[in-house]
Amino acid sequence: MKAVGKIIGAVAIAAGFGATLAAPAAAETELSFYTGYQTAPHSRVEGTDPGGVGDFSFLSTWEGRPFEMPPYYGFRATYWLERNPNLGFGLDFSHNKVYADDETLATNGFDRLEFTDGLNTITANVWYRWPGQWMDGRLTPYVGAGAGLAIPHVDVETSGGKTFEYQVTGTALQAVAGIKYSFTENWAVFGEYKGTYSMNEADLASGGTLQTDVVTNAINVGVSFSF
Repeated sequence: MKAVGKIIGAVAIAAGFGATLAAPAAAETELSFYTGYQTAPHSRVEGTDPGGVGDFSFLSTWEGRPFEMPPYYGFRATYWLERNPNLGFGLDFSHNKVYADDETLATNGFDRLEFTDGLNTITANVWYRWPGQWMDGRLTPYVGAGAGLAIPHVDVETSGGKTFEYQVTGTALQAVAGIKYSFTENWAVFGEYKGTYSMNEADLASGGTLQTDVVTNAINVGVSFSF
């Protein structure tokens, strides 16, 4: 229940921040859902695990496995301003995933080391678009960046115990570049690159901690509805 309370609080903070950013009147609201192919380069994992592996510091090789359950996905709401329709603000939720590979687990004494229900992030984003640049006004390129919170499901198991819960672990940052194709007045499809950086300091059931900063890279495809 404590973890759930942290998540609810984190969502409220992010929503409040997004609402503050979007305070100017919006000429357009856009709701988007996406999935895609997501990977993560290796990163250093450090911490302590009393009664288990003790103090540790190693380089973990991560696997994304975006199409395994639960799959990689995300959704967002964007508010494009009336006074400047090229500029938008909004909130983005992303369900990223990373698994330590078998060699990393065996070499360092871990039975499980993953953020797979997900390495979730909630960010408040700023967007800029160039409406209707090509194909008779149907293609719109855009870029965006945001900051918020990392709320992963921490799944770590050693001889010292098993940690299996959601935690608010630190700051998340993201950057996006993509292009949207409008096939009706309200509906569009899009493709984009999305990079996310999350700082994760998790509490372990053994009384120790685990810290790692993870970068995820994703090629997304999605659909959006504007009104």
